[in-house]
Amino acid sequence: MSQSLENSAFSVLEQQGRLLSPVFRGTIPSSGRAGFRGELAIRFAQNVADEARPPELLAQQVITTSEGSSRRIDFFSCYLLSFGYLEPLAEAIGDTLSPTGKHFIFCNNIDLSRRYQMEYQGIPFHILPLDESTVYNELLDLFRIERNDLKKLDTANKIDRLATGAASFTDPFPPIAYADCLAGMGPVRDPGENRPV
Repeated sequence: MSQSLENSAFSVLEQQGRLLSPVFRGTIPSSGRAGFRGELAIRFAQNVADEARPPELLAQQVITTSEGSSRRIDFFSCYLLSFGYLEPLAEAIGDTLSPTGKHFIFCNNIDLSRRYQMEYQGIPFHILPLDESTVYNELLDLFRIERNDLKKLDTANKIDRLATGAASFTDPFPPIAYADCLAGMGPVRDPGENRPV
């Protein structure tokens, strides 16, 4: 059973009700890192007649950690349906992200042949495309982590291995300004298209 994130960099996000559908949330015993894997609410919907509604905007496939007693998140990764959601994401959680951390944002409407790095509101981001794959699989490839090495690990230690991979990741991506990336993004895909009814 996962532990509380009360004394971690995630405590504010947890108090705000942003950490949803957790596959893992708590302390990783092997390293002392705090970690979370699940979904993150970017923008909440207005409740009607005391009935809570699903968030208007979600960051999906979130995998993130912070070091021990740090009050900042130094590894963050997620999937956004549109690069345009980076602005509300940064507004929602930017204060918790470390300006020296590694943050990977996978977007559906970025050119599949492109990868960028940018600084936005003082936070460095790696911006990558994602279509048919998953954030987890893409990070394994990006950090050159052998899948066979992870087979016997539990979820907490898989997250820990990704955090270690992120910390040592130094591959340079072409720099891009936020406005230029925003101007070059494609249309937002309908997440329900081509699904059976």
